[in-house]
Amino acid sequence: MSEASRDLGFMRLAIDQAHNAWAVGEVPVGALVVRDGRVIATGYNHPIGTHDPTAHAEIRAMRAAAALIGNYRLVECDLYVTLEPCAMCAGAIQHARIRRLVFGAPDPKTGACGSVIDLFADSRLNHHTEVTGGVSTEECARLLRDFFVERRHRESPRAPEPESRPDMEPPSTDGIEARFDPD
Repeated sequence: MSEASRDLGFMRLAIDQAHNAWAVGEVPVGALVVRDGRVIATGYNHPIGTHDPTAHAEIRAMRAAAALIGNYRLVECDLYVTLEPCAMCAGAIQHARIRRLVFGAPDPKTGACGSVIDLFADSRLNHHTEVTGGVSTEECARLLRDFFVERRHRESPRAPEPESRPDMEPPSTDGIEARFDPD
């Protein structure tokens, strides 16, 4: 099996993880760590639900992989993620010594693999993860677009309540008087 075919297959699994994030109301980003051609850990965005600003998909997958391996160094591992990592995640990827990073959609606002900055291209750093971007780009980008369209639609103000008509009686209060008493 070619590397491109393998990348597509693993990205499909990362997209499945992104759907898990969406299902719990998080931005749909999914990730997985692969070692020796096998998925050893997965993760999806969950910073809102966990009240943890570091709970990005990449970080969660790397934490699970490190716990499984028993080492914070993930030297023989590849990381697949549906969205270009941010600076925080890129730094963690470098510290973990991930061998290869494969991402789907670029992130023009916070991407740290070339879209805004490229932390992996700095020759002063002592570890250089191989980066491949653009795997299943359209599917990964569409998932994010659809999520934000749905979120905006859900959060948009509702249509105003219909005005009362003169031929309708006002609702009964059954003799209950509402008042505010600050004391």
